[in-house]
Amino acid sequence: MVDLLSLNTFYRLWQGLFITLEISVISLIFTSVFGLILGIIMCLKNPYTYALCRFGLEFVRVMPLLVWLFIVYFGFSRWLNININSVNSTIIVFSIWGSLEMMDLVRSSLKSIPKHQYESAASLGLNTRQTYFFIIIPQAFARLTPASINLLTRMIKSTTFAYLIGAVELVKVGQQIIELHNKNDLAPFIIYGLIFFIYFLVCYPLSLYSKKLEKKWS
Repeated sequence: MVDLLSLNTFYRLWQGLFITLEISVISLIFTSVFGLILGIIMCLKNPYTYALCRFGLEFVRVMPLLVWLFIVYFGFSRWLNININSVNSTIIVFSIWGSLEMMDLVRSSLKSIPKHQYESAASLGLNTRQTYFFIIIPQAFARLTPASINLLTRMIKSTTFAYLIGAVELVKVGQQIIELHNKNDLAPFIIYGLIFFIYFLVCYPLSLYSKKLEKKWS
């Protein structure tokens, strides 16, 4: 028991958490940039761009994330004859998935702004750029932020799939520690309990913050 809960165990779990957060944060950066751009493009009055964006969103949604990870990690490596490691493969998949999910959130936020907001801005003499920057975007951002935090929470929890393609994230490290202490029957219970607690400490404050913002800006 003492060996299982040693400083080395906590240090290794911290290293695994660092990889988990690295994947999540880098993916979130790409998600925020490309999701915002695609969301604005999707709101343009162009049926072709809308149909293309909608097709991409549904195409990614219909396939489980784990399958996408296998396609990128195993399939693209052979098809493109390049070596994509497990962490980069996860970042690529999560960035694409997250960008398309964020695109839909941005679209929903912009579309949820009542038409009279545009009419009121026009009556005040604001041009299109001023209307979006001073009227529409601040309101859309208020509605988008809680949903974006929820997406980040889902992204952090979904990084556990990266374990199945060899990424040494939190769950993978936990499994390695359990295998090292395979003679201890309590090892799986203790280590997975610690992993649960770590995910809880990371995700629950984000969930509370999201609810707080949603209540504040409702």
